[in-house]
Amino acid sequence: MVQTSRSFIHVGTLVGDHARAAMLLTLMDGRAHTASELAGVAGISPQTASSHLRRLLDGGILAVEVQGRHRYHRIASTEVADMLEGILRFSDQRPPLSPRAVRVDAGFRRARTCYRHLAGEYAVAICDHLLTIGAISMAADHWQMTSHGAAILRAVGQPLEALIARSPQVTPARYCRGCLDCTERRPHMAGMVGEALLESFLQNHWLRRLEGRRDLQVTPAGQEAFRRLFDVRA
Repeated sequence: MVQTSRSFIHVGTLVGDHARAAMLLTLMDGRAHTASELAGVAGISPQTASSHLRRLLDGGILAVEVQGRHRYHRIASTEVADMLEGILRFSDQRPPLSPRAVRVDAGFRRARTCYRHLAGEYAVAICDHLLTIGAISMAADHWQMTSHGAAILRAVGQPLEALIARSPQVTPARYCRGCLDCTERRPHMAGMVGEALLESFLQNHWLRRLEGRRDLQVTPAGQEAFRRLFDVRA
């Protein structure tokens, strides 16, 4: 009989509950949420939500930040986010459990958050362009940015410009890497560069968050900027 890690089983149990899964998917927008907000998306009482959140905190899946009287919950690490995104990718490839066909919302497919970076059609198209023109290149476990790519991405503005200028001392994979998109089946950009890229798009008002959703709205200014900088058409 194959020995099964208790930790492996424990993690599977933590993320496999319906209510906890709903809360985790909400937290995949990269932001922190209160217990009340997460109880609402899971359709459970605040007391029940607190019990679920405690289990996720004890299991290392979530972390909590305290500000005054409020406690904000977030995904504990990029490793946890990668695990959850991997589950999403695998589950999206499986036949639906219901005979009813599963349809992906057009807005979700167009642009959304994948933890702290951009995913969807726009994200993949941006990466395709940067790879095609040699702005970034693929290595074994990370992406490398060329001087040409750095010049292009600096033009996006802050905080991406500052990140490129200071080149933090982190592993290459943490700095910039590909992340397989769960709807497009092609990579988009992750790592610190991907995170700063999304934040710059939001600060520039090229993208707009939608309340309670991972979907991102592409603004008219964003459509023009993405066409000009990355040759991405609406």
